[in-house]
This record gives sequence, structure tokens and C-alpha cells, in this order.
Amino acid sequence: MIELTFIEHSGAEHTVSADAGTNVMQAAIDNGVPGIDADCGGACACGTCHVMVSTEWLDKVGSASDIEITMLEMTPEKNERSRLACQISLSPELSGLVVNLPEFQM
Repeated sequence: MIELTFIEHSGAEHTVSADAGTNVMQAAIDNGVPGIDADCGGACACGTCHVMVSTEWLDKVGSASDIEITMLEMTPEKNERSRLACQISLSPELSGLVVNLPEFQM
């Protein structure tokens, strides 16, 4: 199991476990983490699973694809750490991952 922590805009933390191969969005949904809407169900088509990856994890998570970047352009709180949770596949190397949630999803 891979452990990851979601930090809400308010500062509330949710540490959850998920299987390798699951994506960050699905880990949030499966564990009832508030703040991930996932309207498109993980198809990289809506931007409602926007997260900001903690700086120390950026290299391990990797960069966004072109389509993900296009979706992120529509999010009001986008920054250099922004990713769509549906596009981050969990692997053992990401155990301990920390992501911040925006105040609002688009």
C-alpha cells in the first residue's frame, strides 16, 4: 500500500492508503477526501481534480502532458506545482506523497 496525504485549503490533512497503479484522484475518492470533484471520472477532461504537488515531490511525480496542461489552464488557482490528480499514477516510489487541494475546483 502507498500512503499519501491530502492537505485541504483550510489546512486539514487526510492521510490515506492506496494500491500501486491507482491514481491520486481515485485514492481521494475511495477514501472520502473532500475537495476532489472528479466530474469526468479521471478522463483528463474537466480539471476538477486539481492538486498542487508539494515541492519535494515534483521531480518524482514528473511533468504534465500537453492535454493535462490544457485542462490546468482553466483552473483559477493554477501554479507551477499544479497537476490533475487523475494523471498521477501511484507507484511505490510515491509513498509519502503530499498534495495540497485548492480552495475551489473549477
